[in-house]
Amino acid sequence: VNPEAIEELAELEAAAEFLRSHKEEHEEASTAMKEAIDRLNEESSTRFTETFVAVRENFQAMFTRLFGGGKADLYLEEVTAENADPLDAGIEIRAQPPGKEPKSISLLSGGEKALCAVALLFALFRSKPSPFCILDEVDGPLDESNIDRFMQLVHDFTDETQFIIITHAQRSMSKMDSIW
Repeated sequence: VNPEAIEELAELEAAAEFLRSHKEEHEEASTAMKEAIDRLNEESSTRFTETFVAVRENFQAMFTRLFGGGKADLYLEEVTAENADPLDAGIEIRAQPPGKEPKSISLLSGGEKALCAVALLFALFRSKPSPFCILDEVDGPLDESNIDRFMQLVHDFTDETQFIIITHAQRSMSKMDSIW
């Protein structure tokens, strides 16, 4: 007979109760964390969808303005039942410059790709303006008429955003407020 068995039993029961209470605390914390993550995911999806809709509308307008016509659109890649969260979907750009067939952005010329990228950038700025923007030779692949439209768009945004544009294009430099 072990005379200390009763004391050991009491110690083990106290330790078991301590572990049980910590397990319950951890389970409650885990449940609260999962609920918080679900709320954040729901809020993120809602905000993303609202922002995507606004950027999409702005992109369509910016594209038409920069290209002097045509049309473009942003699409979420197919959302399936297994992948119902728009945050997990990719974004596809379809563009139809004036007088051309609609196609994926990867099939456009360098200048057309640059204008699409600028249209997307300014669509984002229209949705959520930024105090400044640095553009590095975005006008490089553009011809003179596209540079004029690009610079006019930049000028229209200068009330909200300060632009620093790195360029070698004389036409762009002639439209700048300051040259360094």
